[in-house]
Amino acid sequence: MASAQTWLESNRAVLQDGLARIRGLLQRHAAGPGAAVPTATPPPAEPARVDTGLGLVGHLFGLTPFEVDVLLLCAGAEVDGSIPALCGAAAGDAGRTQPTFGLALAVLPDGHWSALTPDAPLRRWRLVVPGREVPLTRAPLRIDERVLHFIVGLDVPDPLLAGFVRRAAAVGVLPARHERLAQQVADTWVRGEPVELRGADHEAVIAVANRAAGLGGSGLRVMHAEAVPGEPAERAALAVAVDRDGLLGGGPLLLDTAGSEPATAASVARWLQDLTGPAAVVGGSGVPGAVVVDVGPLPSAEQAALWHEVLDADADAVDVARVVGQFQLGIGEIRSAAARARSTGTPLWTVARAAARPRLDRLAQLLDTGVGWADLVVPAAQRDLLAHLLAHVRQRARVFEEWGFGSRSSAGVSALFEGASGTGKTLGAQVLASALDLDLYRVDLSQVVSKYIGETEKNLGQVFDAADQGGAVLLFDEADALFGRRSEVRDSHDRYANIEVSYLLQRMESYRGLAVLTTNHKNNLDPAFLRRLSVVVHFPFPDAEQRRLIWERVLPATVPTVGLRPDLLARLAVPGGVIRNVALGAAVLAADAGEPVDMAFLLQAARRELAKLERPLTDTEIEGWT
Repeated sequence: MASAQTWLESNRAVLQDGLARIRGLLQRHAAGPGAAVPTATPPPAEPARVDTGLGLVGHLFGLTPFEVDVLLLCAGAEVDGSIPALCGAAAGDAGRTQPTFGLALAVLPDGHWSALTPDAPLRRWRLVVPGREVPLTRAPLRIDERVLHFIVGLDVPDPLLAGFVRRAAAVGVLPARHERLAQQVADTWVRGEPVELRGADHEAVIAVANRAAGLGGSGLRVMHAEAVPGEPAERAALAVAVDRDGLLGGGPLLLDTAGSEPATAASVARWLQDLTGPAAVVGGSGVPGAVVVDVGPLPSAEQAALWHEVLDADADAVDVARVVGQFQLGIGEIRSAAARARSTGTPLWTVARAAARPRLDRLAQLLDTGVGWADLVVPAAQRDLLAHLLAHVRQRARVFEEWGFGSRSSAGVSALFEGASGTGKTLGAQVLASALDLDLYRVDLSQVVSKYIGETEKNLGQVFDAADQGGAVLLFDEADALFGRRSEVRDSHDRYANIEVSYLLQRMESYRGLAVLTTNHKNNLDPAFLRRLSVVVHFPFPDAEQRRLIWERVLPATVPTVGLRPDLLARLAVPGGVIRNVALGAAVLAADAGEPVDMAFLLQAARRELAKLERPLTDTEIEGWT
């Protein structure tokens, strides 16, 4: 702090000396040749010291001594109360209190006309801004506000960039992998090349760029793609303002195209080529000539180290290893989740699972998993297949990583649940997710499938990328709508439909979680697709004994009942999904009547449910109900 104060005092003293010389030059010119003036003849200007604000501006922008004096004259008009009047006196017009190029050429030594040209530093970098008067020599000059603040020693954000550019808070040392990437970015900037940063963890990408700026001794500026104007002249002016701010200590620019339309992102990313200072783009927009840096997830060992760092003495090695084996969280997510676990005592798995949730919440529907094996009534063969699928997921890390099967085949685990509507396919997925202690998300295919070429793969990619973070169970209902039989190629749309299926297969085989696909029509699916699934489970229509078990379990223990006969109810030949709807309908009727659920309420609810399905009730099915 003391050194900063000393620099400010030194800078102020040098600036005052320079302004005194400018005042003397103005007084001398106002008095005319040979006239006596109250002050001595100003000494010749010394080369501006680069350890001062004015000297550094001259050095950074390559100004001549005359151009430095023009800048000093314009600065004086803003900070020295006597200089405006002296400008009027020197110009022979007391009303013209602002500096002009004509006045500068007449008063300041070593004047040259080239300083006035648009490509010369003063105007190219908008260090001074001439008014609109003509001729140019009579146009009033104003120093730019950002430049003025810099000269007097104040680090103030550029008003021209307010609302467009923000300064990122500095970050400390990152985990080893990201620290190496930050050094790579910093080295690339030193070579004068742009950088394209890629990675699903947006926070980590920003942190790497921020750290790279810090390694170069500056901060990072962040601007979103939407802030870049479409008008060419405005884009060019913004590029100049951004570059100038960077030279004045603003630091490298990170252009964030996340969330932008692909065409917009690509166009804006190309704008980066207009910049002369260090810059990077994030969002995979494609910048010609850019060095691509992939900020992938941290290795498991570094994730574990970060968990231990935040948890400190509260860290349990077994819990941390289990969490790291399942969840791919970013740096910020690990820190906040670990802090929450430490402060609240919440189990590590629970906070990690919650931290992984937000990315997928906007893309799919979170389903309830408060069920267990007792709620699922299926034949023994189907139960064994589900148990095998559960083991497949639980032992994946050991079999594919420790035992080496990963080098021979994909570690992805996917299953097809096929059967008529209501036979328990969704419930089976809920049971598996509950047993794995993972979230279950249902993917809305109407939001995934697109008639536009390439959009379906993009939408699928977003779902799988988000789900990969926490290895959630993905449920694709009515999957044959998306994963149907690959067609013979007759036109471009057939070709792209096949590309979509191939892309899906590739993503499923690399997915860290479990993907469950359901269909009512197995025969509609491509055999090549079926061969690449881990397990296919047929959910049959329940027989009478299975229906009796479902009826015995369908009503919660807290529901008041009287005289129920599961053996008679089992005569109703409907799947479990319909049984659950009938039970719920009867409970509503009974609650409204203020009575317990009985066979009469169930009969009334059954009539309504089957009428909805346009399926009549037979006398045999309801014999003995009332």
